[in-house]
Amino acid sequence: MHPNPVFHSQDHAKDIAFARARGFGTLALSTDGAPHLAHMPFLLAEDGGHADLHLVRSNPIARALRSPQTARLAVTGPDSYVSPDWYGAPDQVPTWNYVAVHLTGTLEALPADQMRAMLDRQSADFEARLLPKRPWTTDKMTPEVLDRLMRAIVPCRLTVTEIAATWKLNQNKPDAARLAAADGVEEAEFGSEAAALAALMRAPPDL
Repeated sequence: MHPNPVFHSQDHAKDIAFARARGFGTLALSTDGAPHLAHMPFLLAEDGGHADLHLVRSNPIARALRSPQTARLAVTGPDSYVSPDWYGAPDQVPTWNYVAVHLTGTLEALPADQMRAMLDRQSADFEARLLPKRPWTTDKMTPEVLDRLMRAIVPCRLTVTEIAATWKLNQNKPDAARLAAADGVEEAEFGSEAAALAALMRAPPDL
């Protein structure tokens, strides 16, 4: 998280809603040497209490789950470079604005027989966002093929014990400078989802 507390969120209901809406993040687990990372979809409970996800059985994180492990799931949102020229004020420096939510807790492998139900819940959540498309379901698959795929992946649950979030949107600048920077971000489109970030900069959420 960014060291400046002005960007730190205390409104975890907002952070949970953001992470649920994104549905994709980077899972990190430290063992020996550099941390293992896995980029994956997940389904976060409405109260933020746990995130369900699955790993390919050969993934180093899956292999480390012979016992529960402390892990962190990083969920990132829109981001963009901010030029100091956009503030309309002297003696400014470049920065990068972004939104990120970190979910930390205990990661454990679940029984293999829970994989089908987890996949059904995940796909139902994601497919519902594609309406009016008729949702895909596992029932469309050949049972033998589905069974083979289910054996290749491991259902996991991250029980969340800590939520930390950064909403870095130039809240530390005067309103006029922040709004001018938002215009620059939207026009330059340098980053990811620059228009969405500019909208957040124009109306930063209460933290």
